[in-house]
Amino acid sequence: MRLTEAQSKAIFRDGGLPVPDGRVASSPDEVRQIAGELGGRVAVKVQIPIGGRGKAGGIRIAATPDDAARAASELIGARIRGYEVRQVLVERAAAVQREYYLSVTVDRSRQAAVAIFSTAGGMDIEEVAEKTPHLVAKEWADPLLGLRDFQVRRLFEEGGAPAEARKELARFARILYELFRRHDAQLVEINPLAQLEDGTLVALDGKVEIDDNALFRHPDLAAMREVEGDHPLERAAREQHLAYVKLDGNVGIIGNGAGLVMATLDMVQREGGRPANFLDIGGGARADVVERALRIVLSDPDVKSVLINVFGGITRGDEVARGMLQALGQLERRSVPIVVRLAGTRAEEGRALLVQAGRGIETAPTFQQAARRVVELAAGA
Repeated sequence: MRLTEAQSKAIFRDGGLPVPDGRVASSPDEVRQIAGELGGRVAVKVQIPIGGRGKAGGIRIAATPDDAARAASELIGARIRGYEVRQVLVERAAAVQREYYLSVTVDRSRQAAVAIFSTAGGMDIEEVAEKTPHLVAKEWADPLLGLRDFQVRRLFEEGGAPAEARKELARFARILYELFRRHDAQLVEINPLAQLEDGTLVALDGKVEIDDNALFRHPDLAAMREVEGDHPLERAAREQHLAYVKLDGNVGIIGNGAGLVMATLDMVQREGGRPANFLDIGGGARADVVERALRIVLSDPDVKSVLINVFGGITRGDEVARGMLQALGQLERRSVPIVVRLAGTRAEEGRALLVQAGRGIETAPTFQQAARRVVELAAGA
């Protein structure tokens, strides 16, 4: 469950973290009133539970209440990254001197929470970690002992935080970890964590993702879930009983088993691509399940190529192939290239079916070759 910025900041505020003054509005008139009460320049931000809003034109700076209302009239009702905008957050614009990145998330490889800090705030942390890894510091919390004081000090020392800011940064880190633990979160992130001209720190943006499996312990958080606020493709997939998560890339991913799908996401990213989704068809998936999955992925306008990665144990390769051909025979399909890697039970029979069909589907013998080819095809598209 992904919360909007306003919902995330409400959690931050309750935990004792400073956030900018602001309120949520559903109409241009409300935005004009809030902007007038705040005074001065304001930021008008669309409230959708996904990142990259600024790059998609979903954040505007307004000098006057009338400017803010005009921005809201353009944003409310628009579709940004597949979401219909129903609300905006109106906040007092901040005079930012410096931006940091701070988060606590789950490191599944270590089976522990990890605190992450970078002086390169405001940027995608994955890009920072890849291009300038020395700007990213990490500390792993013991599940029983939590994030200890010496780890917090080391996080900011190794991360290169200015000495005069470390005490307040440490306070932020401790609160963020406590919010992460208390709410059964998968991610609690502040990006950017802004240092203002007067030296104070404020959570300029916020992101919180809650583990769905823990929502029964948090009825207050479960009540925040707005079905109409979910991505339309995620709603459609849920109705089809598919495990699907919309991401911000252009390579569609289908696999059988959560671990294999996660590995596929990593391999595509390693080859220079950006996954458009997570979609797990599960073990023993039949042709009709593969057909439903392919329909969902191909209906995403962001998808420029599709990688289907199936390791056959219970799942049979020929069943997967039949599902693909069945779906492609019924879909009014955009010209989206598809790369298939089949391994395991009846993989050879499945590949033979795809080759014989001659529908422009490419097969690849290895995982890495499939990932490399699908990234090339997405770039070419």
